[in-house]
Amino acid sequence: MKVTMTIPSYWGRKRGEGWKKGDVIYDHPTPLDEEGTLRRVIESTSMLNNKDFQLVIIGAATSDEISNEVEAKITSIIKETSADVEVLFFSHSHLAKIHNYLEKNHKEDFAQVLKLKGYPDIRNLCTFLPHLLGSEVAILIDDDEIFEDPQFMDKALKYIGKHIAGQIVYAVTGYCVNPDNDYLINQEVKPWMTAWNKIDCMNRALKEFIGKEPRLKKTPFAFGGIMIIHRDLFTYVPNDPNITRGEDMDFLINAKMFGYTFFLDNLLSIKHKAPPKFHPVWSQLREDIYRFVFEKAKLDTQEEMPNLFTVRAEDLDPYPGEFLRDDLEERIFKSNQMLALDYFLKDDREGVKECMNNIYLAKYNAVPRNNPFKNLLKLQNTWRDLMEYFSNRKNAKQLCELIKFPG
Repeated sequence: MKVTMTIPSYWGRKRGEGWKKGDVIYDHPTPLDEEGTLRRVIESTSMLNNKDFQLVIIGAATSDEISNEVEAKITSIIKETSADVEVLFFSHSHLAKIHNYLEKNHKEDFAQVLKLKGYPDIRNLCTFLPHLLGSEVAILIDDDEIFEDPQFMDKALKYIGKHIAGQIVYAVTGYCVNPDNDYLINQEVKPWMTAWNKIDCMNRALKEFIGKEPRLKKTPFAFGGIMIIHRDLFTYVPNDPNITRGEDMDFLINAKMFGYTFFLDNLLSIKHKAPPKFHPVWSQLREDIYRFVFEKAKLDTQEEMPNLFTVRAEDLDPYPGEFLRDDLEERIFKSNQMLALDYFLKDDREGVKECMNNIYLAKYNAVPRNNPFKNLLKLQNTWRDLMEYFSNRKNAKQLCELIKFPG
């Protein structure tokens, strides 16, 4: 069974330059003049007992202006880092070659679903590239994580593709361990969160699905930084680029709509040591608003169709299901009012204004203009055709040679 591990790495302008209008927004892209976490995760693969896999590093720049510098930076890190596995590199210049190939072969529609801009598109590359390499399994890891379990690979591959309780396992997720060696979210629950009980909700879900037996169980949530996906699933179901955050949960929802179940293995974990986030609280809340409004709209616009399965909010309980119900608009209104009061008491007028703006955006901007369910079906058709086209090893080999991947 051929296995490919993919690790996306996000890079931004130098620290002094900061973010500029038009740059892609990621949680914590590494400034070009800093070391970042990529070297650390590559080096940590050396402690794995099973090294029978290819490792693909995907370099993403926040702006086309710095894409060449990002490629040079990552290339240097890979060359300087000792790894006992085969390490391949893919970035903006390689994607341009793929687009040129597709255009020459009159497959322009395929180019629209292969991009290096935003989390969902990059997650799609995390499965497209393993498919191009002829892999049966794709393992998705993040660059701010560290392998600490020598048995990680054996655990990751234990169930994938196997029949378990009358069902084939096509997708497995593990969980992330914090620097304090706990899997729970250790953040203070503040009064404004009364109507936005996300931390409590997530911790209840983590306790239920990680803290209890059996080892392998169906799960309503998944982590993009520790996903094991079988070819039968990743060649059929794509990530939806219309969501800006929470693409891992959204992918799980997409998979369920097409009849695929995610399982959680409570013995499969990885250490997560992320750089700190500097976004204000109102901004983080806004990101959640957009993702939950979008996902709720996708559920609400479902239609009964052959070979599709209706997914309800309660199928995703406790998390994210509790944020996909009809009281979402009320939750948004109350939580932003309470957060605005916090900002008001701190004499932070900007914070107050942005909280009020959150309420407006939730109602008039976050709601998808087009039918998200029908959009998913169109996307899935294109994605399936793309993957089928490169199931032909002749086509795949041509593209591998073009981007200097082993065919």
